[in-house]
Amino acid sequence: MQAFTLPEFYVPYPARMNPHLEAARAHSMAWARRMGMLDSPAPSGDVVWTEQALAKMDYALLCAHTHPDCDGPSLDLVTDWYVWVFFFDDDFLAQFKYTRNTEGAKAYLDRLELFMTGPGETAPEPGNPAEAGLKDLWARTIPSMSEAWRRRFVTSTHNLMVESLWELDNIDRGRIANPIEYIQMRRRVGGAPWSANLIEYAVGAEVPDRIAATRPMEVLRDTFADAVHLRNDLFSYQREVREEGENSNAVLVFEKFLGRSTQDAAELTNDLLTSRLQQFENTALFEVPASLVEHDVSLPEQIAVGLYVKGLQDWQSGGHEWHRRSSRYMKESAGSPWLSPNRLGLGRRIRQQAPAPFAKVGHLPLPEFRMPYPVRTSPHLAAAREYAPGWAKEMGMFDDGLWDERRCRGIDLAYCAAMIDADADFERLKLSTDWLTWGTYADDYFPAAFGTKRDPVAAKLCSDRLSLFMPLDGEPVPKPSGALERGLVDLWDRTAGPLPPYSRAEFRRAIESMTASWVWEVANRAQNRVPDPVDYVEMRRRTFGSDLTKSLALLELGDVVPPELRQNRVLFELDTAAQDYAAFSNDLFSYQKEIEYEGEVHNLVYVVERFLAVGRDEARDITARLMNARLEQFEQLADEDLPRMCDDLGLDDDVRAAVTRYAEHLKDWMAGILEWHRNCVRYTPEELARAHTPELSAVGARHWK
Repeated sequence: MQAFTLPEFYVPYPARMNPHLEAARAHSMAWARRMGMLDSPAPSGDVVWTEQALAKMDYALLCAHTHPDCDGPSLDLVTDWYVWVFFFDDDFLAQFKYTRNTEGAKAYLDRLELFMTGPGETAPEPGNPAEAGLKDLWARTIPSMSEAWRRRFVTSTHNLMVESLWELDNIDRGRIANPIEYIQMRRRVGGAPWSANLIEYAVGAEVPDRIAATRPMEVLRDTFADAVHLRNDLFSYQREVREEGENSNAVLVFEKFLGRSTQDAAELTNDLLTSRLQQFENTALFEVPASLVEHDVSLPEQIAVGLYVKGLQDWQSGGHEWHRRSSRYMKESAGSPWLSPNRLGLGRRIRQQAPAPFAKVGHLPLPEFRMPYPVRTSPHLAAAREYAPGWAKEMGMFDDGLWDERRCRGIDLAYCAAMIDADADFERLKLSTDWLTWGTYADDYFPAAFGTKRDPVAAKLCSDRLSLFMPLDGEPVPKPSGALERGLVDLWDRTAGPLPPYSRAEFRRAIESMTASWVWEVANRAQNRVPDPVDYVEMRRRTFGSDLTKSLALLELGDVVPPELRQNRVLFELDTAAQDYAAFSNDLFSYQKEIEYEGEVHNLVYVVERFLAVGRDEARDITARLMNARLEQFEQLADEDLPRMCDDLGLDDDVRAAVTRYAEHLKDWMAGILEWHRNCVRYTPEELARAHTPELSAVGARHWK
C-alpha cells in the first residue's frame, strides 16, 4: 500500500515537450553503456542499473520536458548530465549508504572532485563509471561557458556530491533533521541549484555575474530548488523512506517534528511547495525587474535573465510531469485530480494576505526556554550603562520622538553587550553597546518612518544612502542628516578604520544586508503580504542584525580562518542555528509589541499562525520547538562535528583554535540575548502601554508626517 494519497499540486505553467526526445533517449542509453553505468556491480552482488531499469526511469523524458526549447545536441548533453547525477546517487547509495562505509565514501568523493578541472589542470584516468561520466561531461560542457559560470557550477556540483555525507551521517545516527536544517541542506545535497546552472546552458543565456549573488537571483534559485525538492520528496517517499530506509525527506521531517500523520505531513509539504512557487512568482514579478534597473543591466543581459526565469518555470512544470510518468516514483490514486492551480493558488494567496493590522492580541504567555550555556557578564557593565544614554543623546536619538532617555535606559543594551562580549575591555564594550544601540534604534526607525506609510522606495533610498557613510578607501562622506546617519559615521570611523580592506568590505556588506532587509519588510507591508515561512526564516537572520553581529565576531579571527572555510557545512549550520535561536526568542518576546502596537507581520509566531492556520498558542509552541531543535543541532555541531571537521580538513592549531573560539562566542551570544530579553522592559505590557500613550505617540506622529 502507498503511504499516503498524493495531494493536488499547484502547477501554474503547462508542461511542453522537446521534439528531440527520441534522439536523446537513444544517445543517453548508448552514452551510459559507454561510460560503464549499465550492469555496474554493487556490494550486495546485484547491479546498480540495468538497461531495462534505465529505460523505465527515462531521464531523456525528464530533460525533454524540463528543457523544451533547446536544440538536439544541447538536449543530448543535458540528458547525459542527468543520467550521470542519478547514477551517482544510486551508486553512492549502493556502495556506501547501505554498507555504512563512511571512510570509503570520503575517499570516493575526494577523488571524484579531481575531475572538475580548472584552466590548465588535467584530470586523472577514471577508475569507475561516475568518474568516467564526469570527465566526459566536463570536457563537453565547460568550454562553451564563462569562467564565472564554471565557478558557480563547480560549487553546486561539489555540494551535491560532498553533502551526501550529511545524509549518510544522519542514517548512521538514526537522526532526522529539523525542518530548517532540512530545507537548507536539501539544497546542497538535492542538486536543484545544479539544475539551475544547467538551465543557463540549455537556454544559451547566462545570468550576469554581477547580479548572480543579489537577493532576487538567490531567491529565484532557492525557491526553484525548494519546490523541485519538495515535489520530489512527495513522489519519492514510498521508495526512499518505506523501501530504502532513507530519512532525508520533507514528509518524514514534518511527520516526526510536528507529530502529524503521514497524510497530514504530505499535505503540509505540498502547502510549502505551493508557497515556495508563489514566492518565486512574487520575486520574478516585483524584485527582479527592480534589481535589473538598480544594477543598470543592459538589454541583452535583461533578455538573458528573462530566458533564465522562463527556463526555471519550464523545469518546474516539466519536472512535475516526469515525476508522474517515471517508474522511479509513486503514482496518484486512480481518478484523483493532480492539477488544480487556480483553487490551490488562490487559497494559499488568501492566507498570505495580512488581515487588518493592530489586532488586540494581548500578552503572549512565554514557554520554558532551554539554554545549556551559562551567562557571563563583563565587569565593566555598570560603567557601560552610564555611558550608553549619553552617546544616544549625542547622536540625536532622543530628538524625533521615537526614543527618550527613559526608554533608552530601560532597553539596557549595555547589559546585552556585556553578556555577548563578556571578555571585552571597556573601550570595546562601549563600541559593542553603541552598535547595539544604533541597530535597535534603526530597527525602530524604518517601520516608523516608512512602514506605516508603506513606502519601500523611500526606505530603499535611506538604506542606499547609509552606504555613503561607510567608505572603503577613505572616500569623503556627505554631511550626516539625522541620528541614523550621525551614529553610523561615528561607529564606522571607530570600527572599520583599523581593518584590512577585505574585512572592511565584509563588514560593510553585513550592515548593508541588515538595512536592505528592513526595506524588504517595508515592501511586504506595502503588498499587505505575510512572508513565506522559508523566506521569513532566512531574512530574519538579517533583520535581527545577525549578519552584523557575526561579522563583528569574525573580525576577531582576522586572516586566520580562510574565507572559503566559512562556507563549510559545519560552520554554516553552526552560524545559522545560533542565529535562528536568538531571532526566534526575540519573536516570542516581541509578539504583542509587533502585532498589536506596530501592525507588523514579520514575526515567526504570526507567520506560523497564518501558514498552518493555527491559533497563536500552538504557533508559539511550534516556534519554541524550532528554537530547541536548532539549539540541539548547535550542540551536536559544536561538540561533535566541529572537532571532526578540524581533523578531516587537517586544520593547523591556529585555525582550529580560531573556529573553536568562534563557537564559544556563539554560545555566549545566544545565552546573553536570551537573558537580555528576560530582563529587558522593552517587551513588557507596562512599557508598551507607556511608549504608546497618546502623548508620546503624538510627538512621533508629528515627526513622521
